[in-house]
Amino acid sequence: MTLANQLTLFRIALIPLFVVIFYLPFKWSYPVSAVVFALAAITDWFDGYVARKYNQSTAFGAFLDPVADKLMVAAALVLLVGVHANAWFAIPAVIIVGREIVISALREWMAELGQRASVAVSYIGKIKTTMQMVAIIILLAFSPDAAPIWNQLGYLTLYIAAGLTLWSMVLYLKAAWPILMENGKE
Repeated sequence: MTLANQLTLFRIALIPLFVVIFYLPFKWSYPVSAVVFALAAITDWFDGYVARKYNQSTAFGAFLDPVADKLMVAAALVLLVGVHANAWFAIPAVIIVGREIVISALREWMAELGQRASVAVSYIGKIKTTMQMVAIIILLAFSPDAAPIWNQLGYLTLYIAAGLTLWSMVLYLKAAWPILMENGKE
């Protein structure tokens, strides 16, 4: 078990702690849940860095790392939808989660065809992930009622993340389109 894989597993193990802290009936649950989420986001960056720098890339890590990312982001968005129970929040949350489902299915299908490299992670995908993490940390850190300016900044950042999410999905689908259409003719 490499250090990179241990960091990824640690990120997954943080999810139940994150959920429990989020629901604690204390004012500090907001900033502390944001810190736990931020720690998970940092380990996401750090496990990739460790895997590349120390040549610790493994098939298990390649599988588990994106799963851990999606689990943490989906868990945070589900929790935040409960606090921000409105269409303005639900729309970007659905876009982000829906895109992850579409791209995961696309990558799986392309891998079956031996074309996984056609839908490899792009630079825009990394920017999208960063914006998602920033938006979620802002929205977790402050009670929506207590900090309206931070709430507005969180929404703005979340909408930027949702826009980048759609853009990256279009890029992935565009890259895969010739292969999708070629195999549909058989």
